[in-house]
Amino acid sequence: MTRALDILELFLDGDGTLSAPEITRKLGLPRTTVHELVTTLAARSYLVQVPDQPGRYRLGVRPYQLGSRYAEQLDLAAEGQQVARSVAETCDETVHVAILEGADVIYIAKVDSTHAVRMVSAAGRRLPAHCTSVGKMLLASLSEEDLAARIPEDRPLAAMTDNSISSPQELRRHLAAIRERGVAVEQRESNPDVSCVAAPVRDSVGKVVAALSISVPMIRWSEERQEELAELAAKGAGELSARLGHRRRGA
Repeated sequence: MTRALDILELFLDGDGTLSAPEITRKLGLPRTTVHELVTTLAARSYLVQVPDQPGRYRLGVRPYQLGSRYAEQLDLAAEGQQVARSVAETCDETVHVAILEGADVIYIAKVDSTHAVRMVSAAGRRLPAHCTSVGKMLLASLSEEDLAARIPEDRPLAAMTDNSISSPQELRRHLAAIRERGVAVEQRESNPDVSCVAAPVRDSVGKVVAALSISVPMIRWSEERQEELAELAAKGAGELSARLGHRRRGA
């Protein structure tokens, strides 16, 4: 069983096709063993021969069927809650997972800090996307057409604090910087006493479907802490992405 799984996992790299000799060389298995395993996997539709390339194989329909069933059973909120709990245990700050709906974000998972001074929020809460780090991260993932439909350039944005971005043009400059860096930062834009960092959560095809953020009261905020938490948010978002089936290139 283990050897069969080792063979299947080889097809996740490169161009997704392999020959029996290549499998033998990569895994260091006897040639007869590889032949027997490949024959069995092909008979069960886990592998299929590549058309016009005799002796080469690619993944068959069976792994796709299993992956599809796994995806159907995934619950983003439940998975997000588990990852948020792990991240919160590491940094002891409030962690959120949010999705985009229209021009707002909706928090679908939340784990509180144990500090007496912490951000007050709740799962299910809705906020303007442009005022939050999760929202800006999600807006930055949109196409220009989709962004324009949600955030028109000729309409001022509502402010939640004195630090909120109210200009669509300024927001777009921020979003460009977020795309460049890969994480979003919000400093007292939705709450005058709190700053946040956020990173993108991707699904199995690489689409950004959510964002994970860490929120910190200003009494514990600093540039050094921001960098630490940005790295942790990216790590947590990466773990949640992996649970959703995302596989980083080169991984």
